[in-house]
Amino acid sequence: MDLEALETALRGAALAAGAPVLETLLRDVGVGRRHAPVRCRCGQVMRSTGLVPKRIYTLLGPIRFERSRYQCPRCGKTRYPADEELGIEHSARSPGVQRQVARLGAKEPFREAARDMRELAGVSVSRKDCERIAERVGEDMERRDKAERDRLRFVEPPAPGSPKTIDTLYIEFDGTGVPMVASEVAGRKGKQSELAKTREAKLGCVFTQTAFNEDGRPLRDPASTSFTGAIEPAAPFGWRIYAEAVRRGLFEAQRVVVITDGAKWIQNLVQTHFPGATHIIDLYHAREHLVDLCRLLFDRDLKRLNRYKDRWWDLLDQGHIETLVEQARACLPRDSRASKDARTAIAYFEHNKQRMRYARFKAQGLFLGSGVIEAGCKTLIGQRLKQSGMEWTVRGANAVIALRCNDASGRTEDYWESRAA
Repeated sequence: MDLEALETALRGAALAAGAPVLETLLRDVGVGRRHAPVRCRCGQVMRSTGLVPKRIYTLLGPIRFERSRYQCPRCGKTRYPADEELGIEHSARSPGVQRQVARLGAKEPFREAARDMRELAGVSVSRKDCERIAERVGEDMERRDKAERDRLRFVEPPAPGSPKTIDTLYIEFDGTGVPMVASEVAGRKGKQSELAKTREAKLGCVFTQTAFNEDGRPLRDPASTSFTGAIEPAAPFGWRIYAEAVRRGLFEAQRVVVITDGAKWIQNLVQTHFPGATHIIDLYHAREHLVDLCRLLFDRDLKRLNRYKDRWWDLLDQGHIETLVEQARACLPRDSRASKDARTAIAYFEHNKQRMRYARFKAQGLFLGSGVIEAGCKTLIGQRLKQSGMEWTVRGANAVIALRCNDASGRTEDYWESRAA
């Protein structure tokens, strides 16, 4: 006996039997006299023009649904109140199908999502339909989140002396390139070529920390990390990450710590939105810059390079940046071009010296690395949007980023509950 064949056949039969039941349950929705008049957006009371059928694709299969159509006598626009009530306005897919497709489309290529919907749920959806549904849901999530951000931007800090219920709040953000279709990068310069092939997706995260491990190292609070991001200029992203920090308790935190790689656009945002925070340059980025500096200073002298790298590495870890800068300047090469590049590398340490007091930060029990956002860029952005052969529009990429950020932040269920409400 082929058990798999029996399972598949019985599942198909169960779904086929359930579809007429669902159709019957919806028969009285959206028809008959309404308690309140249906109004157009222009304010005019709309008139019923009779029943109009619609084919809905549900988790049980396609069903036929008849509902009343209303038309505005002033501007001619139409409304289907039943569609709005059931969450199928401008869509022939039920909320259940939309939810599953959006979930799969956020995790894997749309072609794979369509195949999994067919094999796992018994629902046939094309690759293009998966793309449209995922983008529509992602955009709707982003609209909801933006409305919340616009409100949080103007939240006033509590009065001085208000209780601080959060020990330490961490904020991290960074950027990573996303491959784009040609029209989205037209006229843009790339870093290593004349024409850009990517657009930068900016990603931010917020988490809290209370406890330490047995070695005295800080531990992230379980399930405390939330993410937000988009392909957008630095200024709106600054308000995005600020609003997320406010939502997560910026004003209730005893300490606020921002950990970044020290990029100029990031420093500008920190100074604008988190001027009172402790700003730390990620230790591992600082070490990478130190290695680059040694290469500029000691080009082919590998012995000196390793000797100075070890010496300055210790100075860096101790936060003695002034000593590191002084010793590096004493080693500047005579070649003017090489000397210019080395001076630029040295200036990075001099400019960020107050953000590199690593021994002090460690003694305060703070994280020194931006590993959370680095991992977020790889998992939330890279694993889904940077696969081989992928090219995105800004609209499509931002929709998927919204889906993935909501999922990683544990907010997807909130979205679907708010839609149902």
